[in-house]
Amino acid sequence: MPTEIPHLFLHEEVLLLSLKDKKGTMHSGAHHQHALSAAIVAELLLRERIRIAAEGKKQFVEVSDHTPLGDDVLDECLERIVTAKRRAQIRRWVSTFAGVRRLRARVAGSLVERGVLKASHDKVLLIFTRSIYPERDPKPEREIVRRLRRAVFTPARDIDPRTAVLAAITHATGILPHVFDKKRLKDRKKRLQDLTEGSVVGEATKEVVQAMQAAVMVAGIAATTAAAAR
Repeated sequence: MPTEIPHLFLHEEVLLLSLKDKKGTMHSGAHHQHALSAAIVAELLLRERIRIAAEGKKQFVEVSDHTPLGDDVLDECLERIVTAKRRAQIRRWVSTFAGVRRLRARVAGSLVERGVLKASHDKVLLIFTRSIYPERDPKPEREIVRRLRRAVFTPARDIDPRTAVLAAITHATGILPHVFDKKRLKDRKKRLQDLTEGSVVGEATKEVVQAMQAAVMVAGIAATTAAAAR
């Protein structure tokens, strides 16, 4: 009897794609934190816990349902929005959630509890100990890759919103080239543009992706400035 594939939230799917399967370390050259935070905002939108309210050219996040989702990270982020003294735009929440304490480890911990990953440690430069999360059960990630392959490499228009926004987020943050061959992705430039710019996703998820891109750009500028100041 086949084992049932566990349901995963978007930020858990992003983390699985960000990790090297055997080593359990993060792929280099990608904005993982902002990909995770954008996925959290998108999940809250898709679960109808928050909505987008337009005021002129600005898009504010408003709470539409306070009910917890049963995920430690999602519920903390929802609570932050609920208790915020004033409304904020998506861009601010993407940046804020990227700074959630131990975000990566907490998301990985949830996947460890369900047997998708296993927790381990290794040494960096034979001195520093770090947590690593090798893959224990490959089936969930295989299913994610199957969905992404259809979204990116076929002309299908009936892509479910979760897969469309996952493709957009992982493309915009540099994770997707670790999933599929770069040359093949280059040949699908127009399709990826449609996904990222919102032609294949709804307006709300389009706003999430655009906000995430802006937040990544700000983070990149900040990192460059800090490096130049040293």
